[in-house]
Amino acid sequence: QVQLVESGGGLVQPGGSLRLSCVASGSIFNFGAMGWYRQAPGKQRELVAVITITSGGSTNYAESVKGRFTITRNNAKNTVSLQMNSLKPEDTAVYYCNARAGPVFYWGQGTQVTVSS
Repeated sequence: QVQLVESGGGLVQPGGSLRLSCVASGSIFNFGAMGWYRQAPGKQRELVAVITITSGGSTNYAESVKGRFTITRNNAKNTVSLQMNSLKPEDTAVYYCNARAGPVFYWGQGTQVTVSS
């Protein structure tokens, strides 16, 4: 059974930074891609960033986070991270780690990010 465990959420002031990490229970090379989604209260879950695992590590970002967020992977530690800089109140949400193996999606339990003064 695949397990994804997130960490690194919390409360930060506008303009601040946070780093989220997601550790997979096995090798991340079991997945075609991994990424981060977020869901704010009353809104649908949306893609934040994704990185391919088996095809060169290409990345894709939501327009709202381009230039502020960076997704990276550490193959040796089976970890995918999301560095979030210049955070805004509208980034407040529960952030979920996601892993894709063909048509199957796996999800972490989520970590709360709150941007507020």
